[in-house]
Amino acid sequence: MTDWVTVLGFIGPGLAEGLAAIGTTIGITEATASGIPAVGEDPGQRGRVFILAFLPMTQTLVYGFVYMFLMYYMILPSILSKHGGALTPEIAGVVLGVSLFVGFAEMVSAWMQGRVCGQAGAQLIKTKGGIFGTGIILAAYEELIGILGMVFGLVIAFIIVGW
Repeated sequence: MTDWVTVLGFIGPGLAEGLAAIGTTIGITEATASGIPAVGEDPGQRGRVFILAFLPMTQTLVYGFVYMFLMYYMILPSILSKHGGALTPEIAGVVLGVSLFVGFAEMVSAWMQGRVCGQAGAQLIKTKGGIFGTGIILAAYEELIGILGMVFGLVIAFIIVGW
């Protein structure tokens, strides 16, 4: 018989990565939609647009993935070993809740970072590329929310394990 409480807890980390991927996809769309006209007008801006469009990927490729990997290969196995191979309803609920928190933090961070990068990309022609550095710095502010989402989620998970 399947332990549905444990299954529910195991859905969480994958859901966090999935939400991060949704935000990344939206963020890339926002960044590229504004950057493509800049490349069309000045092909020399291509590298800058590529970098601006790449930035929202870090929430999926790094933060969401690191959270998911550590949960599946380190934290959840440790919890299972301490609780006889199954999650209690309370722990499963916390794992799912924390994973949703991480997922939404990554999703919104990537989405908003894409908007910032898109605005920077839209101004590349007007500023002859001068906005690029400022755009990267402003996009880093959104990046910080993704980092904090992952770190806070892992801290809570480590507290659950008792480390």
